[in-house]
Amino acid sequence: MNDGDVIIEQVSISLRRGIPKSKVDEARLIEDWGFEGDAHAGRGHRQVSLLAAEAVDEMIRRGAVVEAGSFAENLTVRGFDFAALSVGVRLRCGGDVVLEVTQIGKECHSRCAIFNAVGDCVMPREGIFARVVRGGIVRAGMIVAVVEEQSR
Repeated sequence: MNDGDVIIEQVSISLRRGIPKSKVDEARLIEDWGFEGDAHAGRGHRQVSLLAAEAVDEMIRRGAVVEAGSFAENLTVRGFDFAALSVGVRLRCGGDVVLEVTQIGKECHSRCAIFNAVGDCVMPREGIFARVVRGGIVRAGMIVAVVEEQSR
């Protein structure tokens, strides 16, 4: 790993929807499904969720009692300019896994505990959703890179 590398800082899954995800050492991504054992798997185009670790850091600075996984993100990634991504971009995680960005941000139907405590939540603006193009094992420390952008 080199300075400037984009890395997976934490992998998180949950067995139920609507709760923060829990850290796991590694997890298997299944093509066109999502994380094995995760409650959000198989959910159409939002099979995997990603969030910048820097966004989590900012919420902590603003007084939120949160950590990686608190926003129900599967992959907390450090060093990525998520604002520069667009729908259709493909990301390689480690050597094998490929994800395709399908959505940026999401509508919150109700105010979460984080919003109520701090007056803001990052997932509606900064959460990234993807589908699994090629599955495999992911773990913290893996490098993430843009591999191609699909034409739309």
